[in-house]
Amino acid sequence: MSAGTGPLAGYVVLDLTRALAGPHAGMMLGDLGARVIKVEQPGTGDDTRGWGPPFVGSESTYFLSCNRNKQSIALDLKDGQDRETFEALVARADVLLENFRAGVLDRLGFSTARLRELNPRLVVLSITGFGHDGPEGGRAGYDQIAQGEAGLMSLTGSGPDDPQRVGVPIGDLLAGMYGAFGVVSALLERERTGRGQVVRTSLLAGIVGVHAFQGTRWTVAGEVGRAQGNHHPSIAPYGLFRCKDGHVQIAVGSESLWQRFCAGFGLDPREPGLALNADRVAAGPRLVERIEAVFAAYAAEDLLERLSEAGVPAGRVRNLQEVYDWPQTRSQGLLVDVEHESLGPLTLPGPPLRFFDPAGPDGEVETTRTEHAAPPVLNADEEEIRRWLTG
Repeated sequence: MSAGTGPLAGYVVLDLTRALAGPHAGMMLGDLGARVIKVEQPGTGDDTRGWGPPFVGSESTYFLSCNRNKQSIALDLKDGQDRETFEALVARADVLLENFRAGVLDRLGFSTARLRELNPRLVVLSITGFGHDGPEGGRAGYDQIAQGEAGLMSLTGSGPDDPQRVGVPIGDLLAGMYGAFGVVSALLERERTGRGQVVRTSLLAGIVGVHAFQGTRWTVAGEVGRAQGNHHPSIAPYGLFRCKDGHVQIAVGSESLWQRFCAGFGLDPREPGLALNADRVAAGPRLVERIEAVFAAYAAEDLLERLSEAGVPAGRVRNLQEVYDWPQTRSQGLLVDVEHESLGPLTLPGPPLRFFDPAGPDGEVETTRTEHAAPPVLNADEEEIRRWLTG
């Protein structure tokens, strides 16, 4: 595996995690240039190696989604020789990621105190389902359960009686993102103190952390948010609207946009009951009916063009094939081409961050990592990692 480039080039991350939250955090760090060594259970590896269909050959597309830019070594932490190898890895690492249930790593003999003995500079990221302590700190964490328990499903769906999960494991992904952010922050602090620390987050914390205005809607205003389909609870018109041959989305997020929207479609912006955003939110279904009656005369493509001419933010609803075929997606580095050991050339969803040096000789120069490694087959890098440890 060639050395990564990027802000974390030179850092070593041990990724003991399985499933999605922790592996996603590890992949984010690998995308930033860190050397990520995935420590897996001999024989089976990460749970997600068996999650499917779909599989391509023997490879799970789920596993492929969250393990790029990593190496793999299989170690049994209950085996004496493998424990010695793991301790040697800990001594040379900058970061360790784990998402065992609370107490499991301690029982394996690698408590926080033991890890600190091996490497006082080690930053540890620990991800659980509902937190490491508290009355329900020991609960197992699975994304859909966390989406329900953390309130997200009550805000998602066609209405209050139709709770729906988000179509991706958003609790896992958020915990991984917050975890990676915590790791980078702890590494920055280590530059000042010389000491590592433990960063803890959970699926519960990740979801509550993005409640945004729905959270303060309750904590400040005393209102409990409820699912209300594809229309915004605090801004109108803002949502999904039917037209002649499908749907479009519009976002009229200010009074000046409302003025432009009305001018573009022959509506009166001062109409009683619709003149102010609060009035339009209260009008609810009446506003939707009024707008859809206007939109019914337009095919989606023509309507989007008309909205663009009026300066109103708008868009279509794409399926994932359309997203990945969209030139704008490729232009942002959101697809990467890799060479997989058993599958050959693959295209994967890419990292969401880009980096630029504003002081290049000819102006701004992009420094984003462009060479990426495919997710590894189980134990693919054992020999290279052992050579590195003894070199």
